[in-house]
Amino acid sequence: METQRHQNILFITADQWRGDCLSLLGHPTVLTPHMDALAKEATVFTQHYTCAVPCGPSRTSLLTGLYPSVHRSVCNGTPLDARHSNVAKEVRKLGYDPILLGYTDTSIDPREVTGDDSRLKSYEGVMDGFRLEASFNESRLNGWLTELRRKGYTIPANHRDIYLPADGSHIFDMRPAVYRAEDSDSAYITDSAIHYLESQAGHEPWFIHAVYYRPHPPLIAPAPYNTQYDPNDLSLPSRCSSWEEEAQQHPYLAARLAYERRSYSYDARINTVEASDEIQRMMRAVYFGLISEVDFQIGRLLSYLKDTDNYDNTLIIVTSDHGEMLGEHWCWGKAGYFDSAMHIPLIIRVPEAHAHKGHQVDAFTESVDLVPTILNWLGAEPPHECDGYSLLPWCQGKALKAWRTSVFWEYDFRTLDTYHNENALQLTPDQCTLNVIRDKHYKYVHFTALPPLLFDLQKDPGEHINLAQNPDYQNIVADYAGQLLSHRMLHAERTLTNHMLTPQGLVKYTGPRRRYG
Repeated sequence: METQRHQNILFITADQWRGDCLSLLGHPTVLTPHMDALAKEATVFTQHYTCAVPCGPSRTSLLTGLYPSVHRSVCNGTPLDARHSNVAKEVRKLGYDPILLGYTDTSIDPREVTGDDSRLKSYEGVMDGFRLEASFNESRLNGWLTELRRKGYTIPANHRDIYLPADGSHIFDMRPAVYRAEDSDSAYITDSAIHYLESQAGHEPWFIHAVYYRPHPPLIAPAPYNTQYDPNDLSLPSRCSSWEEEAQQHPYLAARLAYERRSYSYDARINTVEASDEIQRMMRAVYFGLISEVDFQIGRLLSYLKDTDNYDNTLIIVTSDHGEMLGEHWCWGKAGYFDSAMHIPLIIRVPEAHAHKGHQVDAFTESVDLVPTILNWLGAEPPHECDGYSLLPWCQGKALKAWRTSVFWEYDFRTLDTYHNENALQLTPDQCTLNVIRDKHYKYVHFTALPPLLFDLQKDPGEHINLAQNPDYQNIVADYAGQLLSHRMLHAERTLTNHMLTPQGLVKYTGPRRRYG
């Protein structure tokens, strides 16, 4: 198919932004006015889920359209097989020069380089196909620090210490960062996008993948975002009375909580399972402040598009790589099987006049759907092995009746650098895996070598009561285990599976994995 070459793509991904943290969805605390304004002209997908955590695997699924069971880059640092395509490679075929502002956390295929290649020492590589326009990642703050130095800031010898308050203290107390809000890492991504667009005025259509590091920890924000929310106004997270009681839910959770007793926020070194209720509320307040900062910076970028007459010829996607536990079940960060780590925001604005605007879709969608959505909008076919389905019909106001009724994700909790989980659970690395299937009633969690979990989400939305061993629910456990197996079978790797050599030559099927519409 011929691409609509006059069209631009702005593909925005925040890091660790929970799916419920949008004021347009009725969150009791966090304010996201710029996302609210965008949503009035776009489609909001309220039941959108990532297919993996943490950052590396989630972004791999997001950018390839493949489940982890296919791409197998299952941990930060697990190499991505170079044979897989991705959205950047696909749009290059259509004449675009896809640029990256930020990072993709891609681990290079070691078979493609020599053993002394420096890229083998970091999981924070750039996915093949993107051209890096503004460099920033978690361990090497690169381009942002260069800008701070140019503006007169003193850069500490340990670059990560830029995230400490002015006195260099590692104590968490909601003090502001040493940098101003207009000089923050989030502002850097927006500034870089605007500078790039200024250089592109009148040129070929553009594709920008803008990656905001926040609200990912460290939990420090520039003024006024550090105190935008009063901790005293916030509730405590949903959890048992102690982390020891919480750990009784499942052996995996016990191992994770034992591991999580170490520092969470890297720089502030917060022991989350021993932190006071006051500290827990303060942590939540700063997290919400960082979301509001990202909301503001995205708003700046969207305003620039409007001011330069780019807004109405640009496909705009705003999402996140994964969520944040925010203290629920005594967990912070992302991992495992809880919704809070996997439920993420998704807003898509299709610029066509006939697009559905101000609409919310509560059908289940997944991060693997974005690659086929982008390519569908450009009039191109997604790679044959792609696991997702285009969301463009939903954005055009078409209610698809034959659509998925559940979501699926995987989590690989092997710890090859420390063997913590392997030793704690007496498992091999290949046994440290779980798969989840979740619909509007139940969530079933299947472990390779540990007992399963079953939650009745209608009666127990907080996921506190495991019903998997309850005799009254054994038929439901068996049913969902079967659904999970069928899902894995349907989405097995199929690059050449639907090809056949015959006396008449090669025949092949290139259609979807299942009927939908």
